Amino acid sequence: MTKETAARSEFVSRRKFLVAAGAAGATGLAGCSGSSGGSNTDASDGSGGSGGSGGSDQGSSDGGSGSPVQMLTAEGSSTVYPIANKGSSYWNSNPPASDGEYWGSNEEEGNTVPGWDSLAENGAEDMRLADYFASLYGFEPTGQQATPPYPTSVGLSHSGTGCKSVVDGLVDIGNSSGPITAELDWSEEKANEEVVDHVLGRDGQPVVVSSDIYEAGVTQLTGEEVRQIYQDEIANWSEVGGPDQEIYVIGRAEGSGTDTAFRLNMLGSADAPMPGVDTRFGQNQQVAQAVQQNEGAIAYMALAFTSESVRPIGIEFEGTLYEPDKDAENTIFDSSYPLNRDLHQYTKITEDTPSGTDMREAAFMNMFLTDFGQQVFVEANNYIPLPTKDIENEFEKLPDQV
Repeated sequence: MTKETAARSEFVSRRKFLVAAGAAGATGLAGCSGSSGGSNTDASDGSGGSGGSGGSDQGSSDGGSGSPVQMLTAEGSSTVYPIANKGSSYWNSNPPASDGEYWGSNEEEGNTVPGWDSLAENGAEDMRLADYFASLYGFEPTGQQATPPYPTSVGLSHSGTGCKSVVDGLVDIGNSSGPITAELDWSEEKANEEVVDHVLGRDGQPVVVSSDIYEAGVTQLTGEEVRQIYQDEIANWSEVGGPDQEIYVIGRAEGSGTDTAFRLNMLGSADAPMPGVDTRFGQNQQVAQAVQQNEGAIAYMALAFTSESVRPIGIEFEGTLYEPDKDAENTIFDSSYPLNRDLHQYTKITEDTPSGTDMREAAFMNMFLTDFGQQVFVEANNYIPLPTKDIENEFEKLPDQV
């Protein structure tokens, strides 16, 4: 019997601290998805956002047809969630251009929204955030606080659920921190026929340890040592220079993009066995809480959820040490870091949308692909902004602006 199986019956007797990372915390976060102007969606049970493909019939009228514009719905990865949810909150608030809290404007530089100057030349300098980005794709601005041209809603589950939900037409966008080919066991050919893969940013997926282990001197491991811990070949911290203490090995739920990416990058296969795992959690929030509340813990997670009590450690791969310091010579924030991964938003190719991305989806995604979006939604959440060349490639996947 593996450690992962035995843990179900032996967890209480073998551990000093009980894990208090219940689903309630993650559910509470999901309830924050969207501000006034869009319906809040709690999708932590995998049910997805409200409405089917295209969402519910809430929203403003399209200036071209006068018909209601459907809510834009998304759900999936807890890793992508901080980016998508913050973007949704800003979008639904539809703040004015003068609101520096949202836009990052100041008295010396003026408004710093990318592309604003050219828009202002046409007399649109007073447009609001969602109004601005939606207008690039033909939607009528509302000019009203908390009333975007159409609302957005972001649910929280995990990557596998997000991928399946968008393919099944339950939501418009499937958020995933792992490739859909691995999440749904698809070929590249099938993926190219079914969906469009939009990349918002990157995550330098860290390995973290509990504060007691970090303070005991385990501030770095080799990739091989991490592999051996997760494959039950190393079971005590003393074997890697730490205290004489059993290692409490935490994993993400199977089907999560974080788990898929970790297995692919660290173990070489999306279905590689990990018999060393003691317990698994469905979302990054739960993993972070478990590491914080248990001694002797190790876990893999998304950068956005690290903290002083959930410390990322350096990992050495083939003689190169990648450190959790942005200013280090080699850092987990570098694209060369072996656990670096793309953060995806998938849209579905249909008969009505053969390009795979409709105008609502394009306007929303455009916001993330600007300097403003990369700084406010990606980098501010401790993720890695896309380089210019990659942003240009992502823009090519979107429909032409009107």
